[in-house]
Amino acid sequence: MPPKSPIKIFSGNASIDLSTRIAAHFGTELGKSSVYRYSDGEFQTCFEESVRGCTVFIIQSTFPPTDNLFELLLMIDAAKRASAYKIVAVIPYFGFARQDRKDKPRVSIGAKLVADLLQSAGVSRVMTMDLHADQIQGFFNIPVDHLYASSILIPYIQSLNLQNPIIAAPDMGASKRANAYATYMKLEMAICYKQRKKPNVVDQMRIIGDVKNKDVIIVDDMIDTAGTLTFAANMIKDSGAKSVRAAATHPVLSGHAYESIENSALEELIVTDTIPLKKESKKIKVLSVDRLFADVIHKVYYNESISTTFIF
Repeated sequence: MPPKSPIKIFSGNASIDLSTRIAAHFGTELGKSSVYRYSDGEFQTCFEESVRGCTVFIIQSTFPPTDNLFELLLMIDAAKRASAYKIVAVIPYFGFARQDRKDKPRVSIGAKLVADLLQSAGVSRVMTMDLHADQIQGFFNIPVDHLYASSILIPYIQSLNLQNPIIAAPDMGASKRANAYATYMKLEMAICYKQRKKPNVVDQMRIIGDVKNKDVIIVDDMIDTAGTLTFAANMIKDSGAKSVRAAATHPVLSGHAYESIENSALEELIVTDTIPLKKESKKIKVLSVDRLFADVIHKVYYNESISTTFIF
């Protein structure tokens, strides 16, 4: 049976293109909302149509600047104060997810703070994709639908028909994800072991596994400066690999990432559109998550199981 409350889908400004396609695949149009900006940079969100008694889905990735996160929080607060029945925050890219624990004294746990802010604002449910750390789901006291881009990335990788493929992890932190890909695709796996002296800078790296004459696919959840990725790709190529590709869900791509990718041994970088690219690159292939999110929004709204969207 369909829910009693009507559905409305809105978008923050950071994800407007993706949100428009998600709504279209769902079979509707985005709801009307606006943002009023004051001269000092402060802003206010507003729904331009009634949401009273509605199940409201608000789509917004929370990549920098932090205005994107705060805009989402303001939209949730506005929906709550406008008497929405339920409010679902759809966050394709969950920012601050790298701050999931205290890795040294006197630091914040940013992911937990964001979870608290979302719940305090009035969100009823969160839908996101490929969290940097799975345990972030436990930071919430509300349902969290954690989706995986593997259902999009793996079919594309298989369509390449590589002669001698092998999955690789760019560091130990990505080994669990890479192992899941390798197990599902029945491939061997290699691991790049790195050491850092400071954040975003790789000091040393070693390859565990045989990559000689292999078509290597490096798997990770996000790419920020691309330092680790390009360092690993160049080392793998120098170790005798036939070709090197990478697949990652979130193209953060900050700093000199685009230049590093262009000048690296990578033949192709496969990403999704959870974060819009700042500029195009002949080496970057973008796969859309619009149909997947539309499908899961449909299942959540109609109280259906979403487990069929997972391939492992």
